[in-house]
Parts: sequence; C-alpha cells; structure tokens
Amino acid sequence: MQVYTRPKLNKVKVTSDFWKRYRELVVKEVLPYQWKVMNDEADISISEDPQNNGQDKNSHAIANLKIAAGQMEGHHYGFPFQDTDVYKWLEAAAYSFGYHPNPDLQKITDNLIDLIADAQDDDGYLSTYFQIDAPERKFKRLQQSHELYTMGHYIEAGVAFYQETGNKKALDIATRMADCIDRNFGLEEGKIPGYDGHPEIELALARLYEETNEKRYLDLAHYFLTQRGQDPAFFENQIKEDGDSPERDLIPGMRDFKREYYLAAEPIKDQEVPHGHAVRVVYLCTGMAYVARYTGDKDLLAACDRFWNDIVKRQMYITGNIGQTTTGEAFTYDYDLPNDTDYGETCASVGMSFFARQMLNIHAKGEYADVLEKELFNGALSGMALDGKHFFYVNPLEADPVASKGNPGKSHVLTHRADWFGCACCPANLARLIASVDEYLYTVNDDTILSHQFISNEAEFDDGIKISQTNHFPWSGDIHYEITNSEGKAFKLGIRIPNWSANFELEINGVSTTLPLNDGFIYVDVDVESLVIDLKLDMDVKVMRASNRVNDDFGKVAIQRGPIVYAAEGTDNEAPLSLYEVATDAKTDYHFDESLLDGVGVVNVSAKLQKADSKDAPLYVDASEQVDSTDAELTMVPYYAWANRENGKMRVWLNK
Repeated sequence: MQVYTRPKLNKVKVTSDFWKRYRELVVKEVLPYQWKVMNDEADISISEDPQNNGQDKNSHAIANLKIAAGQMEGHHYGFPFQDTDVYKWLEAAAYSFGYHPNPDLQKITDNLIDLIADAQDDDGYLSTYFQIDAPERKFKRLQQSHELYTMGHYIEAGVAFYQETGNKKALDIATRMADCIDRNFGLEEGKIPGYDGHPEIELALARLYEETNEKRYLDLAHYFLTQRGQDPAFFENQIKEDGDSPERDLIPGMRDFKREYYLAAEPIKDQEVPHGHAVRVVYLCTGMAYVARYTGDKDLLAACDRFWNDIVKRQMYITGNIGQTTTGEAFTYDYDLPNDTDYGETCASVGMSFFARQMLNIHAKGEYADVLEKELFNGALSGMALDGKHFFYVNPLEADPVASKGNPGKSHVLTHRADWFGCACCPANLARLIASVDEYLYTVNDDTILSHQFISNEAEFDDGIKISQTNHFPWSGDIHYEITNSEGKAFKLGIRIPNWSANFELEINGVSTTLPLNDGFIYVDVDVESLVIDLKLDMDVKVMRASNRVNDDFGKVAIQRGPIVYAAEGTDNEAPLSLYEVATDAKTDYHFDESLLDGVGVVNVSAKLQKADSKDAPLYVDASEQVDSTDAELTMVPYYAWANRENGKMRVWLNK
C-alpha cells in the first residue's frame, strides 16, 4: 500500500445555507456599507458609544490615506490606528473574490491598493497619523502608537489580496513594510530594542513568511515575541524620551494601565496566565502559536498551552466571549464572569478563532475545534445584525435597556446594534472572518486530514482527493461525507466529535461502525477510491450549568442545543425574564422556524413564573412568605440572533 503524506488543500467551496447567507451578506451589504462609512458617505448615527471614546459620524479613514498620499490637504482624523479599518475591509473584500467574483468591487480594491502604495513612504513606512501630523515621532511612543499593529493589519490584507487576485503590488507594499520594520527593530546597535503596545505584527509577519518563504520575517516575528517584557520599563522610558506630559499621549489614559495590560511586565515564557486587554492577548497567542510551529520554540508553545487553558477553562463565557470588564476591555481574574456588565468584545471572539485555528495546526485536539465552533456560531457572529449594517462592539449575556440607560456602570451595554463606532475595529474584523470561513474547516497534519467544522462544503486536495460534506447544521446533526480518492493513496480522515455530543452514531458505506475517540476525533483510514461516511450527532437540547466557582452563574442554568447557545428575549416572553425559573430536568421542545430571524431553531422551555410584586409592596419582606407562581413556557432563540427585532431585555443564564 502506498503511503500518502501531507495532502495539500487546494480549494474549499462553502455550500452551507447558513454560511452562504452570511457570506453573500458580506458581499452585498457589509462591504458596500462599510466602504461608504470609511469614505464619509454613509448617513450614520453614532448616538451611543460603548467604549466611551467620543462620538462622531465620520470615519475619515480613506481621507487620511489620501492626505498621506498628497491627494488631499488636511490633518489626520481619528485614532492612530484608523488605517486598520481600511485594511481589514480590504482583506475581507479579498476573501470574497474567492467565492463571489465582483468586477466592480475589484476595481475599487485595485484603486485602493494604488492609493495605499502612493501613501507609503519611500522607506516602506505607512501609518498615516505620523506621516501627516507627527513625522518626528515615528516609533517613539510604541505603547500607544499602534504603528506596528497598523502595518501588521496591512501585511495581512496584502498577503490575502495577493493570494486571491495575484496583485503583486499588494504584496510588494507588505514586504516593503516588513523590511522597514526589520531595519528599525532588533537588538543590533542603532535599532529599537522594543515592540508594539498592541500585538498583531507577530502573526502578520508569520503570514508573510508563509507566502514569501523569507526567513527574515519569521525571525523578526520571533524577536518581537521573545523581546516582549525583557525590559519591563521599555514603554515608560520611551514616554520620558518622547515627552512625559500627558498632553503628548496619543490616546488619553493609555499610560495609566499597568504593564500587565500590554503583556510587557515579564517575558512571555515566564507569564503564567494572560492579563490585560483581551484582543491583545489573543492576537499575541495567535502569533505565538504561528511562530512556535515554524521555529519549534518550546517556550512559546508552553505559553500558548498555559494561556489557552486559563482562558477556556476559567475565563470564557458559555458563548465564547472573552474579556470581562469595560475598563481596558480586559481580562480580570479566574471565574469572574459577570453577565450584565460583560464586555465580550467582538474582536476578542474573532481573535480567539484565530488562536484556535493555529493551535489545531499544532495539536490534533478536538477542544480547539470546539472553541472555534463556539466562536463561529455564538461569540463572534453575535457582533453583526442580520441586515449586515448594524454591529455590536460589546456582547453581554444579560441586558436591559433601562439598566443600560440608568446605571453608568452598564452604559457600555447596548441593547440594539449600532450603525458604527468611533473605534470601529469590530465590523471589518468580523467581515474578514466570515468571508474566510472556508479556510477554517480543515486542518492537514502529516498524512491526516482533519474535518473539524460541520459547515457543508466541497473540498479539493492534491492527488485526486475530494471531500463533500452535506448537512443542515447547526439545526440538524446528520452529517454526510462523500470521499473521492481517485488515485487510491492512503490517508487518514479525522472527524471531530464535539464535546456537546454525548453520543454519536457512525456508518461507513452503510455499515454501522464503532471507532475509538482520540482527543476528540475519530479516524477513518482511507485507501480506496471512494467512501461514504454518515455521522449522527446528539442534538438533544441540554440544560447547562457553570462551574460552581462562577459566582454570577451559581443557581442558574443556560440552554444549549448542538453548538448554539440560546437566549430569552423580552419580545418573546411577556414577563420580566428574572421571574422565570427553570429546572435542570425541564421539559424542552425544539422546532425550526423558517420565517423567524432568517430561519432559526427555537427552543421552548417549561418554567415556573413568579408573580411580580406590586410597585407599592415593601422592598424587603420575610422570606417565609409564599410567592405565587404559575406554570409557564419560556421561548428562546439563538444568542447570535438576539436584538434583531426590538430594543428589549435579554438573558442567557436563567434562574434555576
């Protein structure tokens, strides 16, 4: 028997009705809308500002590039990282060409590449704030400047655009940026022995290395990761040299955060648990996993494992959201998971998807794919409305319009998605994840193809291997594979059994088969020209509880079916949601409603409903006094789809 090693994935076509709708939404609504916003042509209202960063209806992101290119006059507008809105949008557009060719959009993006090239300095530098208004301060306040973060986002976009369109100029801009950074950073004499306050460049350089095979870029990424925290006072010393007055700060208040916020208090290899800004953490982790895989750096890999375990086992919401506090959009401490003040930034869920994908490239463990699935169907997806034109920055697990309006500590929690944000990192970040979801379905390790996401697709690999997966997931757990192996070369197909599926049934060529579970996967040896596999997953509705170490969820339950976490909304349930009580053995009923929320599975849960006290009743009474309750039914919809109908209350965790 001939052994086949390292199959190469050539193409994946997403055929899932669920994801085709979202991917077409990106093309037809999301990208055009965001392009108008970035050109200051959209009639938008930023009436609420969950980050408390200041409110305005303009983006000015394209204008900044035009000013830097000498095509307009004026000053920079927005945050120092405003350019990244454009770059993430460009990356999303690039991915969309792979499944929806669009000559009109490609003309826009080609012209945008020309504009970016014109804005780039001769030495490869590109960050419009500093080019326009502070050229003398380049790389001199890295704690706050986001310069490497900004250029990293372009490098990612440039690589993706080149891969999808063959536009060499897009890649040349990226390599010139990387060369500029390489000339300026390092431990050699005359270079800056530092790194950016916001990780991103590390994963971007790893992607550039993959495309160009230029080892300097991998070495530079490795440098940024291993240098971080070597001199804990690096940022403070730069600030003193650049001018210690707070008026010199690029973003007010950023100097007030501790070194841990920037993951700079100690070398990463010595850091036991993740601290600080959630997006910074998962972008750093993605870069660490990328670089550890290519360099074999065991310290970086060990840090990835430590950070993963702490996030997933002690600091992640049931929806996959991470980052518990509005103060710094940051992690707090283990098992601190408040629901009504949860931050759960959309970008953090997107970044967690990146991290999970890279860990799958290192270890064939189902837990990474479980978290990736959790983000795709819950934590990340909730960041965009069904119309593609409204967005959540903050993703709570409990919300009340009255509380958001009346309690300043909850003002960051919106109960309807906004047109746009002053800091608009999330909308385009989610768009690029959705547009590239085809790249998240398979992982190839040695002679094994891992199929770890149940998103219908048709995939082509080297040497005549084709895999077709069909299903009605996430609403049905019946997964059907048809495998064509025209050259008959032997390989293994690993299929994930999700942690939410307590039982499963497997048939191979119509014959019931039992296979052992190995780190969340079953493995099928394929050495024939064709094979049919049918997998039936357990899609029973489950009443979930959190670890009893989670104070905020003690005495509460949540509803989950398959990968979908459910939420109760005021629009479906007449009484205050806090008055419903659900037993752990509550009767549940599931049905698919094609007419609701673009087609969703609905779960009805038997409950007890307490009678609300009158407004004139005493505020505190003897607990022995009986409270009337009646049998009731609670209607629940997928968490990702909440707040698409009316501005009302929502709860994921219900009283037990």
